[in-house]
Amino acid sequence: MNWDKDAIFKALSDSNRRLILDELSERNELTLYELTARLIMKHGLSISRQAISKHISALEDAGLVQSKRKGKYRVLMFNKEPLTDLLKGWVE
Repeated sequence: MNWDKDAIFKALSDSNRRLILDELSERNELTLYELTARLIMKHGLSISRQAISKHISALEDAGLVQSKRKGKYRVLMFNKEPLTDLLKGWVE
């Protein structure tokens, strides 16, 4: 798939978004609540779920995060495919 390189770099330019990707890459799936708790407890961030939702939207627009519904929860997952495709030309 052809990913928007500018959207990927823009998404990665924010340190909070990179922390979100770090957390999602460590786990297969996290809910927004679980992600928020991990960011606050593990990284000491002072950030609301609403702010994290905005960051998630930017990451979804870049294709780096996917979500699905599981019952009443929205589950977030890291998608490394855009990064793999982006770097393929530079490192291979």
